[in-house]
Amino acid sequence: MAVKEDRELISSAKDIINQLSIILRTANIHSPSNIAVTTAIEKYIALLNPLIKSERSILLELIGEFFYINGMRIRYSLDYLINFNFLVREFKKREIGSVIFKDFMNPVDLQTFLKAFIESGFSDTPYDTMSEGIDALSSIKIDRLKKIKEDEDVDTRKIVKKTYFTAVAYIQGLFSKIEAGERVNIKKSKRIVEAMVDRLLEEEQLLIGMTAIKDYDEYTYHHMVNVSILSIALGQRLGLNKKLLAVLGITALFHDIGKIRTPYEILNKPGDLTDDEWKIMKRHPVWGVRAILKLRGFDSTAIRSVIVSFEHHIHNDFSGYPRVSNYMDLDLYSKIVCIADQYDAMTSSRVYSRIPMPPDKAISIMMERSGIQLDPVLLKFFINMIGVFPIGTLVMLDTKELGLVFESNEVMGDRPKVVIVIDSNGNRLKGPVVSLAQKDETGRYLRSIVKTLDPNKYNINLAEYLL
Repeated sequence: MAVKEDRELISSAKDIINQLSIILRTANIHSPSNIAVTTAIEKYIALLNPLIKSERSILLELIGEFFYINGMRIRYSLDYLINFNFLVREFKKREIGSVIFKDFMNPVDLQTFLKAFIESGFSDTPYDTMSEGIDALSSIKIDRLKKIKEDEDVDTRKIVKKTYFTAVAYIQGLFSKIEAGERVNIKKSKRIVEAMVDRLLEEEQLLIGMTAIKDYDEYTYHHMVNVSILSIALGQRLGLNKKLLAVLGITALFHDIGKIRTPYEILNKPGDLTDDEWKIMKRHPVWGVRAILKLRGFDSTAIRSVIVSFEHHIHNDFSGYPRVSNYMDLDLYSKIVCIADQYDAMTSSRVYSRIPMPPDKAISIMMERSGIQLDPVLLKFFINMIGVFPIGTLVMLDTKELGLVFESNEVMGDRPKVVIVIDSNGNRLKGPVVSLAQKDETGRYLRSIVKTLDPNKYNINLAEYLL
């Protein structure tokens, strides 16, 4: 998942896992005080503490057959295979799902951890023995391995949810740091976006579904993450490789960063903006350019982010803002972000519009803007991706049931998967999830959509079902 700019972090993450395996294998042969063990511990501390300093804490997780560090899956070459496989086996043997290093490590803490790890390997209750052995440590904690059954995505939804809310928290922290006058490094955003790219390539529908969870109180933060996810998904449909998807995701994540300079009373005004207020609002693309130029770690990705921040409201026919003359064409990423931005904005609740627009209506309006505000070819790809009935759409079925669109159907756009929320007798439910492509023995569809409805009128909380 690594891109060149972040090679050092990826290498450190690989080495952290590899070196932990070396320490444990060495400690199985020698006592914890042996020079071979203490030397390995010192090397491990030298690897770990700089990352703890930059990340505040390090979460090492075993999910399935793969290790993740702070939500980022660690890929490795054959050179690491033996040590990675050893650590996977030892974690599973002790039922350890994660280890969190919460503070700077010292040799004594790691020796205590090693002693508990080795002893737990001979216990009938290995996790409990391990947990008791490190209970006195404040810097190292463990969590139990979550069982993953075949044909069951027990943890997948949790991983997707964590990836999404980690990104939201990052944007919130980014705004706070910039408002406090701190210089922010763009590198952290790369890791956040790369995690989203990985999740999207593995579970596209689940991650797109997260964008349907709208938070009125923290609209700006969720909006920036939603636009990033939708942009990555569209880029993937266009055939962009992982590196380009990561760059696209970062440019989308920063597209509205200029709003940090928009006065709060304008950004959160419940009524219509005056002409003067609208002039101020329309300056946020330029303010975004200035904010990105001040980021630490400025590179080619930051330059692309500057372009997208400036262009994302100019529109396909240059009728938007900022007004430009003699402009040849908009950047591809700007056109993608423009589409994702409009869709998420229309389908979100805002200060001045508490009731969000139904997804299908938003798509209809966007189709009217095709060739004017929005690139017509890219919009076709987007609509195909979102589906005729986007995730989060409430539909009435010919069985008198109400269903919430849960997953799109790429082959038959009008036959998505839905979760039944109200049965034919009017009773509220939380399932089952059914496919509208399912037929009976005569070849007749069991359920079909009659019309779309407004979930707000039925007091249906999307998060309750989609999360």
